[in-house]
Amino acid sequence: MPSSAVPGFDFTTDDVPPLPLDEGWAQAVARERFGLDVRARSLGSQQDANFLLTRHDDDASGPAEVVAVLKASNPSTSATEVEAHDEAADLLARRCPDLRVATVLRGDDGAPLRQRVATPHGDVTVRLIRFLPGGTAVDHGLLRPALVARMGEVAARVDLALEGWEHPGLQRVLEWDPQHSLRGVELMASSLPADRREGVLATARAAWARVAAVADHLPQQAVHLDLTDDNLVLAEHPAPGGGRTLDGLIDISDLVCTWTVSELAITVSSLLHHDGVLHAGPSAVLPAVRAYHEVRPLSGAEVAALWPLVVLRAAVLVTSGSHQVEVDGGNTYASSRLEQNEWRIYEQATAVPCDVVTALLQHELGADAPPSSSPVSPTTTDAAAAVPAAPAAVEDLVADLADAAVLDLSWDSDALDGGAFLRPGLVAELAGAHLEQGARAVVTRWGEARLAGSPALSAQAPATVATGVEVWPARPLVLRAPWAGVLERTSGGLVLTAGEDRLVLALDDPDPALLTDPGAVGAGRALAELAAGERFAVQHLTGGAGGGVEAVPLLVSAAEAPGWLAHTADPALLLGLPAAPPRPSARDAARELLVRRDDGVLAEVQEHYYSGAVEPPRVERGWRHHLATTDGRVLLDMLNNVTVAGHAHPRIAAAASRQLARLNTNSRFHYAGVVELSERLASLLPDPLDTVFLVNSGSEATDLAIRLATVATGRPDVVAVREAYHGWTFASDAVSTSVADNPAALETRPAWVHTVEAPNAYRGRYRAARGDDLGRYAADAVAAVDALAAAGHPPAGFIAEAFYGNAGGMPLPDGYLEAVYAAVRRHGGLAIADEVQVGYGRLGSTFWGFQQQGVVPDVVAVAKSVGNGHPVGAVITTREVAARYRDAGYFFASTGGSPVSCAVAMAVLDVLQGEQLQENARVVGARLKGALTSLAERHRLIGAVHGEGLYLGVELVRDRETLEPAREETAALCDRLLDLGVVMQPTSDRQNVLKVKPPLCVDEAAVDFFVAAVDRALSEIA
Repeated sequence: MPSSAVPGFDFTTDDVPPLPLDEGWAQAVARERFGLDVRARSLGSQQDANFLLTRHDDDASGPAEVVAVLKASNPSTSATEVEAHDEAADLLARRCPDLRVATVLRGDDGAPLRQRVATPHGDVTVRLIRFLPGGTAVDHGLLRPALVARMGEVAARVDLALEGWEHPGLQRVLEWDPQHSLRGVELMASSLPADRREGVLATARAAWARVAAVADHLPQQAVHLDLTDDNLVLAEHPAPGGGRTLDGLIDISDLVCTWTVSELAITVSSLLHHDGVLHAGPSAVLPAVRAYHEVRPLSGAEVAALWPLVVLRAAVLVTSGSHQVEVDGGNTYASSRLEQNEWRIYEQATAVPCDVVTALLQHELGADAPPSSSPVSPTTTDAAAAVPAAPAAVEDLVADLADAAVLDLSWDSDALDGGAFLRPGLVAELAGAHLEQGARAVVTRWGEARLAGSPALSAQAPATVATGVEVWPARPLVLRAPWAGVLERTSGGLVLTAGEDRLVLALDDPDPALLTDPGAVGAGRALAELAAGERFAVQHLTGGAGGGVEAVPLLVSAAEAPGWLAHTADPALLLGLPAAPPRPSARDAARELLVRRDDGVLAEVQEHYYSGAVEPPRVERGWRHHLATTDGRVLLDMLNNVTVAGHAHPRIAAAASRQLARLNTNSRFHYAGVVELSERLASLLPDPLDTVFLVNSGSEATDLAIRLATVATGRPDVVAVREAYHGWTFASDAVSTSVADNPAALETRPAWVHTVEAPNAYRGRYRAARGDDLGRYAADAVAAVDALAAAGHPPAGFIAEAFYGNAGGMPLPDGYLEAVYAAVRRHGGLAIADEVQVGYGRLGSTFWGFQQQGVVPDVVAVAKSVGNGHPVGAVITTREVAARYRDAGYFFASTGGSPVSCAVAMAVLDVLQGEQLQENARVVGARLKGALTSLAERHRLIGAVHGEGLYLGVELVRDRETLEPAREETAALCDRLLDLGVVMQPTSDRQNVLKVKPPLCVDEAAVDFFVAAVDRALSEIA
């Protein structure tokens, strides 16, 4: 648009002079023009001047009162444009009442506090703007997916609020407006570093061509155009359930009428310099796009334009930033943003081909291809366009592979049992085995998410999804052209192009003498000769001649796979094999399963890990201390105290399989296993604990233990420790007082349950750090027991974890159980030790938790570790207490102590002893605790590391003096650890403790990896 037709600013003709106004000037203007006696602090800006105005007490010792933000608009911004900004802000405040908006403040007469002020740099409009506390997200290295989604949602709501609004101040030409972005890049390209200039120009022109192809189908309206991490304000307080959200927006100075989808493109681009996106790539911004689409659905044309607009925005950012630094070398704000943010944004925006990201977006949103969406590349040549299209019928690349063996490398393959998926060279090994068994060839599957070969202890999600197939022939082969086209040689093989179809042949060690010369070839022409057993890979790329995807990796990440696969086809047809049957990607299948779980027949309260901010991984395999997802990633399991011996232990699996093949029946039958297991369990405990009840779970075990106490004593009352969890059955739930599991736990417990204070030496009433006498916890508990007895309610029993697990793996104060047990027994009650989590050698130094207190309980409840995940638990008590149960009837559990459960439980004991897992817990646990403790020297968020052996808790606090729980940060840390390949969850009533309870087989390499991941994640969320 010619400058004469634009009433407002036009960056192509108008100068944007620097506005070097200082804090003294701002204070003087605030006093003389607005009657405010305040202090001013510069907030930094590229083109305007912004100052925070604060008022202090007379002695300046108290907290400052924030009055407003004083904004001086650049002289290039007209008064009409400023009026448009203010009117739009007021409109957004009215139409989005739940959002805080930085509107212009008004005087007593209702007029905006806005003045035109002369400066040595020209006349400027100065306004007082509402200050929004809470801070912005720009300096947060890591943005949780929920926050990313919220940014997209707010962008959509702002667009809907501004839809249909018009103002003369919108008639301006900004370099930030994507409609003029290519002109901006070309005009300021000389400011770019010489070694990057041509690349940025070429990238911007290619992206512009893609937008131009759909521009006629893009709706336009007034948009904020700067809803970035700089200008979206965080809520002052965490949202219900934890985590801060966004509830405010500032800075409407880029307001313009342009393509509506530009709003989302600019929001998305601002995410690209954050750690999570730098680590995961473009797929990390999908939550923002999905959230926007749910509020304001995107058309097919808008989806096609979105990522090209992101690329254009990135190109403008680095070009404009370089230009600003060139003309205003003293602008440290501009120079630091250029290096720390803007070049990062550009690198991420261009890291994956634009067409791939667009296809990924289309897949994610279910968007149809838009009208006229095929891009016209400015680099397309006439020669390329002249290549004939591939015929409808093609020749076979190989004469006869009809009986080839198809190699299954997915999580579901039986060949991956026993942890084989971690074995180096497994794929070639499996292919060789098939050839030895007589297969004429072995072929892998296109589009499959491979678990085979996926690395363990990897902080980066590996490339697992196949975009082609690999072939191992049993005899020499001649590969022939499936269609007529143009042949090229590459360093690793051949490429045959015909129209938009390309055949890519990758050879391990190509012999040039056995490859056909480059040039035009006819269908059926020999391309290469291969020896028997010589592996080759085949890809069928589509849409390549005029598109932007010149090469596709043979394996791509599951997150980006839909985008890459959209540019490929199954090469099986070229090999004379049937195409792979249609099936959803591993990620789509996992999402569909999650919908069936959350919205289907399962009760809503039957929760799962990662139910909030991130998509839970679908886990279908495990091995030792590793969990494998269906999209082929291997995760480190630092959480799973259920599988004490490790996942899929072959000895335990064999015991279960062997017994299932023989008998599994009601435990009331007479068979050896129930006796043998009971004898072995009793032998692990001190006298007089010699009698065993077998049950199915920890909840049943603690429930039965309570019932034993009440029946044996003839009393109903039970004493329990607060902040503990013991199970979900009636009795075990009644004594569970953890508000993390049940917020109403204390208010709803039955009258027969009495609680004593949690003996938390870190943050309880008595604290080790203050030098308090920790023995007072026991004295108070004893006093409570005595008071109950004096009131005519002597307790039937006292139940407690022998090592305080729910608080984060915290030892009880020395002598605690000895004193409380003695008090309970003095009044005729029983001492119950809940060893469900801590027992079975997890502490390393002792097999049972109660042994650390030097006591012997009357009843022990144990589960989890007993069956290594198989549902089996036990209650061990004295013969006398067990005999009293007859007073309440008889006991049996149909499957508690079944033949299979007994076989599994005995195999677990064999593994614990044979592999010295208790000793491993002691040695590796000490290494892990020492390393985690050392992290506290660098990360003040770590308040303490509790526990012993492999029963640890890392407590995170915002202040080491007040011990304010860092709940939001703990949740963010767990989410980030999943990105980095580690499974971890929070625990405790405050949900601010990392629950570090891995399988006891975890090794030193694994715990070192875990500590490094925690170190990295803490650095990013701080």
